[in-house]
Amino acid sequence: MLTVLHLENSRSQRILWLLEELQVPYEVVVHRRDPKTMLAPEALRAFHPLGKSPVIQDGALIVAESGAIIEYLVERYAAPWGMEAPGSMAGLPPAGRDRLDYRYWLHYAEGTLMPLLVMTLVFRRIPHNPMPFFVRPIARAICRKVQQTFLDPRLNDNLDFLEAALAGRDWLLGTHLSGADAQMSFAVLALLGRRPVGTSYPILQAYLARIEARPAYQRALERGGPFSMLG
Repeated sequence: MLTVLHLENSRSQRILWLLEELQVPYEVVVHRRDPKTMLAPEALRAFHPLGKSPVIQDGALIVAESGAIIEYLVERYAAPWGMEAPGSMAGLPPAGRDRLDYRYWLHYAEGTLMPLLVMTLVFRRIPHNPMPFFVRPIARAICRKVQQTFLDPRLNDNLDFLEAALAGRDWLLGTHLSGADAQMSFAVLALLGRRPVGTSYPILQAYLARIEARPAYQRALERGGPFSMLG
C-alpha cells in the first residue's frame, strides 16, 4: 500500500488531499515538528537524505518533492483527461494549452510564490529571535524595510495575478479540477494566511473556499491531523 510520510502543518497536506480525490488507498505516517525549532524531525532522513516532507513510498519506489509526487500520482492513478467521474479530479491534460498551463502552475507554486512566502515568514520571525537588546531595534527596522519595499509589493503582484487568472473559472484549468489545484492549494492558503486581504480578492478567496469545502479535502484533514499555517 502507498504510504505518505506526513509532516504536520506542511506541504504534505496537499498530497493527502490529492490521494483522497483520486480515491487511492494509502497509509499516513505522521511526523511532528520540533516544538522549539518547528523543524522536521531527524526521523524523516531515514526516507530521504534531506529529511523533508512530503515523501511517499509506493512499493519499493520513494518519491519526494510535491510537484514530482503530484505528477507521479496523477499519471499513475487518475482517470484519463475528460473521462473522470463528474466533479472528480482530472488526469493529465492532453498536449496543448491545458498541458502547458498545468505544468506552469506546478512550477509557479514552488518556484515563484512559496519563496516569497517563506521569506515573509523568516523576516517576521527574525526580530523575535534571541539577540542583544541593542540589536533588536535595528533588526526590527531592517526586517520592516525589506517587508515594505520588497516582499509586500511582490506579494500584491501575485495576488493580482491569481485573481485575474481565476476570473470566470472554478479551477485553474477551467472546469477541470486537477493536480495543478492540489499543488497550488497550500500556496494559496499560505498567501491568504500571511497576507490578510479583508474583502479584497474575492475570486481567490472563493477559490480557496471551494477547495476547503470539498469532502475529499475534509477527509484529508482528518487523516493528517490538526492543520494550521505557521507564523
